Amino acid sequence: MTTAYDFTATAIDGAERHLADYRGQVLLVVNTATKCGFTPQLAGLEELYATYADQGLVVLGFPCDQFLHQNPGDDAETAAFCERNYGVTFPMFGTVEVNGSGAHPLYQWLKSEKKGVLGGTVKWNFTKFLIGRDGQVVKRYGSNVKPEAIAADIEKALAA
Repeated sequence: MTTAYDFTATAIDGAERHLADYRGQVLLVVNTATKCGFTPQLAGLEELYATYADQGLVVLGFPCDQFLHQNPGDDAETAAFCERNYGVTFPMFGTVEVNGSGAHPLYQWLKSEKKGVLGGTVKWNFTKFLIGRDGQVVKRYGSNVKPEAIAADIEKALAA
């Protein structure tokens, strides 16, 4: 059975990262963008990370430029923007595609596990996938769902 821990991704600093490094933790995987109306959610995501990291939550940010070119910078610019404007300390990865033939394998799997409003595609930036300690997708949230609105689901996943 495939789990989130079976994937690798390039961290925003260029290093290859095995998601197996997060085995046993609860993950919140989010496709982010720096020039989107939902970009202020970065603050809420950082707040979730700060609040629950010591209990086992890791927020994983995956910048994506597939939606109206709303993440136009390179990875260094994205990292600097997120840290400077929103104090982001949670792990960020290099820019990925979440839809289409070039979609990152993690996103291919996430979308197959939990379909959204548009079926097997990601509708927009800041789609969130909550993954339990077992590496399985627990729930999917649309862009309009603010990070603080999923705190109860995170607490339940952390307690499982």
